[in-house]
Amino acid sequence: MGKIIFYEERNFQGRHHECSNDCSDMQSYFSRCNSIKVESGCWVAYEKPNYGGYQYMLHKGDYPDYQRWAGFNDCIRSCRMVPPYNGNYRMKIFERSDFGGQNLELMEDCPNLHERFHTRDISSVNVMEGYWMLHEHPNYRGRQYFLLPGEYRRHSEWGSTSPTIGSLRRVTEIN
Repeated sequence: MGKIIFYEERNFQGRHHECSNDCSDMQSYFSRCNSIKVESGCWVAYEKPNYGGYQYMLHKGDYPDYQRWAGFNDCIRSCRMVPPYNGNYRMKIFERSDFGGQNLELMEDCPNLHERFHTRDISSVNVMEGYWMLHEHPNYRGRQYFLLPGEYRRHSEWGSTSPTIGSLRRVTEIN
């Protein structure tokens, strides 16, 4: 079981809220989030309620201010624990929506998608095995998008406003 603690102020000060399960709406527990402690598990924190907005992958450790988790602001409104997984990783990415156009099957991390796939636009994805993070820019930078196994027919289904993806990686540190 995982445990994460959200604090209103930097350096783990002020009001706080502790989670050991997914939480779709934390607005009533604190007004802003400026620091986080992940005591166990691997988590995805979301800027908006119901797992929307910016997404942040958080591994075990201390995050004394929101820049430490690459936060765009001090707003965290929902969180999800990444379920335990120790199987294979496999996903297929597509250039166009509804699994159309050029496609590529991946089983490993890809730090620069443009070099490998010759396009920056990924409009649909089929995650067949494992958990994956898509990143807006190469070398795992920019906005992050957490994908569970399943079909994503258009980029809006994983929370993106654009099909531009620069890199992707397997979520392997789940303890």
